[in-house]
Amino acid sequence: MWKTVSICLAALTMAACSRNAPVQARSDDGPKTATVAVAPVKTATLSRTVVLTAEFKPYQDVDVMAKVAGYVKEINVDIGDHVTKGQLLATLEIPEMGDDLKRAQASVQHSQAEVQRAKDELERAKSAHDMTHLAYTRLNSVNKKESGVVLVAQQEIDDAHGKDLVAEAQVSAAASALAAAQEQVAVSQAEKARVDTMMQYTKVTAPFTGVITKRYADTGSMIQAGTSSQTQSMPVVRLAQNDVLRLILPVPESSVPTVHLGQQVEVNVPTLHRSFPGKVRRFADQLSLQTRTMDTEVDVENPGYVLVPGMYAEVNLTLASHPNVLSVPVTAVDVESEGSDTAAKAGRVMVVTPNNRVEVRKIELGMETANEVEVLSGLNDGDLVVVGSRTGLQPGQEVKPKITSMTAARS
Repeated sequence: MWKTVSICLAALTMAACSRNAPVQARSDDGPKTATVAVAPVKTATLSRTVVLTAEFKPYQDVDVMAKVAGYVKEINVDIGDHVTKGQLLATLEIPEMGDDLKRAQASVQHSQAEVQRAKDELERAKSAHDMTHLAYTRLNSVNKKESGVVLVAQQEIDDAHGKDLVAEAQVSAAASALAAAQEQVAVSQAEKARVDTMMQYTKVTAPFTGVITKRYADTGSMIQAGTSSQTQSMPVVRLAQNDVLRLILPVPESSVPTVHLGQQVEVNVPTLHRSFPGKVRRFADQLSLQTRTMDTEVDVENPGYVLVPGMYAEVNLTLASHPNVLSVPVTAVDVESEGSDTAAKAGRVMVVTPNNRVEVRKIELGMETANEVEVLSGLNDGDLVVVGSRTGLQPGQEVKPKITSMTAARS
């Protein structure tokens, strides 16, 4: 019985299969829609910069010398001390200079005494002249009143006149002596002032506010006068002004026309992983014949002494800046011509229209940076441009746009 049922089921199955149509594989009627990476046209500020490397240097850096030779009596500072302008750094001991000062003071007093003596002599000469002149005047007047009668001999009148002239000459000589004595006082005072000035040089002071970076002498050291280029002249300390630091940048010849005084720059210090503002303060205004660069100095404020002279820094020097311009990634542009002085560069891009169709547009290009390029004409803000590979894309082709960031488009 079970055998008969099995045979019947097999026969029914074969009959059903013979009535069905043959099975065929499915196939799509049209090509697949390609997915393309696009980036929107955006308004941005583009700038072209050059990165230059330099080493921080102190704004001022000097060896503080002594004006006079002597022994260090006392030194008040050491390496790392912050000092202010005029602060006492060291005191020298010069015993013989004290004797020079006493001698100069005595010379001034002696000259002043000579002036007083010359004044007295002038007064005596004036008194003598007054007496002789009065005698001569009386004799001469008596002789004139009694005309025709000789009351006074002419010889006596001539003698009185001669004595009057001699007395007058003595007054002039006394006046000259007084002037000479007064000049000698001025000479003595000048000599004393010189010695006083040299005495002041025994106190070595800071010429400006800064940091002691080196100490050359100790108490008792013999310091030579730093008035010549003698190699044996030893400084007392080395002083550096570090609240403002200098960077000397070798600006390439092609970038020289863009450098101007007061230009703001960004100074990146890799050691500190920080950036500091700087400003172009001065430049040589002349190219080096060896390197074809121009030395340009950038000042960086350092009030907290975070920066240390000797550190390396990278300066981003802006050569040109175009604010609020349309820009697209450089990977979206095919440059067709480089342009000239009177014409902009020409290029073309592939734009995905609102109905997802590919359209080729010619554009005019402006400033180009490492990642973006300025669009002068041919595109509008918000247009979608194809970035990356455009191989196989045809005008009018339907695509599926996928917006990608500018950063992704650059990679």
